[in-house]
Amino acid sequence: MSRSAGYPLIAVTAWGLLFAIATRALRHVDAFNLTSARYALASLILLGLLAGREGRAALRPSGRAAELVLLGAAGFAGFNLLANLALSHTTPTNAALIAATTPLMTVLIRWARDGVRPRPALLALIGVALLGVLLVITKGRLSGLSGFGSGDALMLGSVLGWALYTHGSSRFPEFSPLRYATLTAVTGTATILLATVVADLFGWQHLPSAANLGRVWPELTYLTLVAAVLAVLAWNTGIRRLGAPNTALFMNLVPVVALLVAVVQGYRPGTVEMLGMAVTVGAIATANLVGRRPAPAPAAAPHTHQLGTRSEQPVHVG
Repeated sequence: MSRSAGYPLIAVTAWGLLFAIATRALRHVDAFNLTSARYALASLILLGLLAGREGRAALRPSGRAAELVLLGAAGFAGFNLLANLALSHTTPTNAALIAATTPLMTVLIRWARDGVRPRPALLALIGVALLGVLLVITKGRLSGLSGFGSGDALMLGSVLGWALYTHGSSRFPEFSPLRYATLTAVTGTATILLATVVADLFGWQHLPSAANLGRVWPELTYLTLVAAVLAVLAWNTGIRRLGAPNTALFMNLVPVVALLVAVVQGYRPGTVEMLGMAVTVGAIATANLVGRRPAPAPAAAPHTHQLGTRSEQPVHVG
């Protein structure tokens, strides 16, 4: 495995742990205010890093403010607000498993925006992956279909936002990973703060007390420094070195990490859940490999690509 693969591995490990940690924090602080506090702090840190490393000129959007606003809103506001809301209505394991559909979402976005049509086999694998998700959520019982509720739908929406953000990174080759992460984080945070003010004013959410914020400071520290700053920088560095499709493939590992956390905490998954997990992760990984495999060229001599030298080559995990 290429050293470059270490960057997305850092990110997905941090995010696999995130769901259980965020669930604890949400017992004391609501989704909107928790997300606002997390990214207000993360944005300040990223701004300081960018100004110190690349100078104040790097803080300017270079004529691409509209794109950065849209991508920041989708990737930071969309993903994080919807994911935190989802965790109030679904389990951390289910949320993490749905997050693993990010690579498939990225393939569909490439089809819609870039005209890269997925093969029929890829579309079939998308269906298989969703079947695996349903097996985990319902535990193999048709009566469990009622378990796919608003939380899981919200999580699908958050995944769509992150897939848009991941795909959008490839449109900024002139930006360093730090610059792209910072400018989109700032615009995304502005959107999060605006949504939080509206939610608090209308009584949908409630401004936390100082005591409640104090109760979640360990979780907030992790969510800010590790899951926001470190993970986002590692993710964008992975996109730059491996390409968006290859980097998105690593999201397959998020539910694996989340399940391991649940097992450590005492949860014992059933056979159907394990089967559903395997079906989903396997289908997603296979779909990414199928979707990026070049069409065979009869006249071409066999050759080998080195991982990390061509962004369209698949990353093999494990």
